[in-house]
Amino acid sequence: MINGFEDIQKVSKDSMDQAMKSFGSLSKGLQAIATEYADFSKKSLEDGTAAFEKVIAAKSPDKALEAQSEFVKTSYSGMVSEMTKINEMYVDLAREAFSSYETALGKATK
Repeated sequence: MINGFEDIQKVSKDSMDQAMKSFGSLSKGLQAIATEYADFSKKSLEDGTAAFEKVIAAKSPDKALEAQSEFVKTSYSGMVSEMTKINEMYVDLAREAFSSYETALGKATK
């Protein structure tokens, strides 16, 4: 009977260790994603301000439209690139957070 109790304690400890590892990975991953969002937002604001100044400083409506078009193109491509990067970060986060459970499930099914 004592052997059974020790086994239960070991399984409980292993489960708690896996949960803590998973929560740690989740916390670090979400922090990295939040930092990436903040950096992208800051860069977008700076780029928008620079583009606005360029449009205001334009000598003709054609130059202003050209500057605005250039800003829209670069903003769109930058946003698509950034969202792809953040999406990959979410996928990596999920993979890392659940890898310890996958390992435990593999052990349990053997």
